[in-house]
Amino acid sequence: MIVHWPNDIAAARELQELYRQRVRVAPLDREPRFVAGVDASFSGDRVFGAACVYRFPELTLVEQAGAVATVPFPYVPGFLLFREGPAIIAAIRRLKTRPDLLLVDGQGIAHPMGIGSASHLGILLGIPAIGCAKTRLVGEYREPGKHRGDRSELNCEGRTVGAVLRTRTNVRPLFVSPGHKVDLEDAIRMVMLCAGKYRIPEPLRCADWMSRRMKAESGAIPPPSPNLSP
Repeated sequence: MIVHWPNDIAAARELQELYRQRVRVAPLDREPRFVAGVDASFSGDRVFGAACVYRFPELTLVEQAGAVATVPFPYVPGFLLFREGPAIIAAIRRLKTRPDLLLVDGQGIAHPMGIGSASHLGILLGIPAIGCAKTRLVGEYREPGKHRGDRSELNCEGRTVGAVLRTRTNVRPLFVSPGHKVDLEDAIRMVMLCAGKYRIPEPLRCADWMSRRMKAESGAIPPPSPNLSP
């Protein structure tokens, strides 16, 4: 695990080059028993990281943990992990239940360097990880069908790096990509199994809600609407 987080792009790029060689795209070794969603919110020079663990496949909340850190890195597209990683990893470390799978609000291998936040976190923690992003970072695709479960390939430089997945009928799709120790088919399957009646999978919804609640309780913003009862 990184002991010193880089604070400049050159050092961060070197780490990406080093760690992307360790990314493994392969089917899950086993079905997860505990799935964690992780997310972060920002306010000024602070980042609020959250991790929510759900029992799978029941999708019942088991545990939540959060952490606050000083933002160590400037905002640069493609380098998000270096901004939010310290707080997210600190939150995961506070969990008593070790997750078998991470759902990350970010990219996996669908990234300019082939190593987005999900891939990097998976390698650092030794946990299978899936990127589940709301927007595309790289690649080309055709719009998938309008029904839940419809999907299309996300292709970049001649290879498939992810899928554009409709988790709800007539709702904007998500951009799903393998992070580490998982392949695309398992990534799609797990996202669909973790998605309830909302567009975003339940563990990620919880982590998003929790990170925003932490930010609100710090006085940075008004509290989020309590439409999620974790």
